[in-house]
Amino acid sequence: MKQTYLVAALALLAAGTVSAQSSVTVYGRLNTSLEEQKNIAVAGSQSVMQNNASRLGFKGVEDLGGGLKAEFLLEHRFNADTGTQTSGAFWAGDSYVGLSGGFGGIKLGRLTSAAYFATADYISYHNHDTGTSEDKLYTYLGQNANTIAYTTPSLGGLTAEVSISAAEGATKNNKVLGLALNYGAGPFGLGFGYEKNDGDKDSQFAIRANYELGSLLLGAYYQRSDDKGPGGLGKRDAYRVSAMLSAGASEFHANIGMADDWSRLNNSDATQYTVGYNYNLSKRTKVYGFYTVTDNSSNLSYFGAVDRRGNALKASSLALGVRHNF
Repeated sequence: MKQTYLVAALALLAAGTVSAQSSVTVYGRLNTSLEEQKNIAVAGSQSVMQNNASRLGFKGVEDLGGGLKAEFLLEHRFNADTGTQTSGAFWAGDSYVGLSGGFGGIKLGRLTSAAYFATADYISYHNHDTGTSEDKLYTYLGQNANTIAYTTPSLGGLTAEVSISAAEGATKNNKVLGLALNYGAGPFGLGFGYEKNDGDKDSQFAIRANYELGSLLLGAYYQRSDDKGPGGLGKRDAYRVSAMLSAGASEFHANIGMADDWSRLNNSDATQYTVGYNYNLSKRTKVYGFYTVTDNSSNLSYFGAVDRRGNALKASSLALGVRHNF
């Protein structure tokens, strides 16, 4: 209940500040779908109202003069279908304070991996890598919490971000080192992401390319992962190709991802594909539908459902949803 009061108080404060200074923005997204799911979380079929990364956020900028600016962001994640928060962290999205200027930008706090944003998230066109159709094959190492990151200014269309997460607290969480590169030149774009856990030495790198050809948007990435920790799975390659065709208010989507076997676990490969359709009722609201399938081999279930013998089950979902941004 106290958390509910906190959100309401922040919203009122932000609204007042917007009127006074025009430097604070309240934003958010509600994204909910009705789905017929099979072998997702539990074995068998079930009808579900699915939350897809709904959020409420506050962000602001203060001009300090001389090109220097202070900025902050606080993002709360919640289940739009139940009203509950999505995790133990109240600000489960990003939460940071920072400074920016001609030198670039520095952020301190809880930060989503820039390596992920530069690669897998960049080509997730149909539903912003959320819900049951999210990319289940990408290996994510970013620690999020206790992170400091520096982003360079644009250098001829190229930007870089380097980050490190502190090892602190009773559990002495390992440091995660990150690097992300983004390059854009007209309709063509490239991305690179690298992460390494300084404790157990797990690492991953990925490269991404995208191209806009009129109303057709194409994208792809390749990732190499190395799971070296205790009981680690070894090395693995993963790939994804995606496409979006726009026609008026309509968007037609398709993507397919493939992951090889982990080198220390036979029958752990998988294929995931999604086909979808979005109709934009306005710039902020769309209705959509998709069908997604994750076909994993017997020894690794990407959605957690197994049969009585412990073999991983093929997962799928047929969805119809509404998304509204504000």
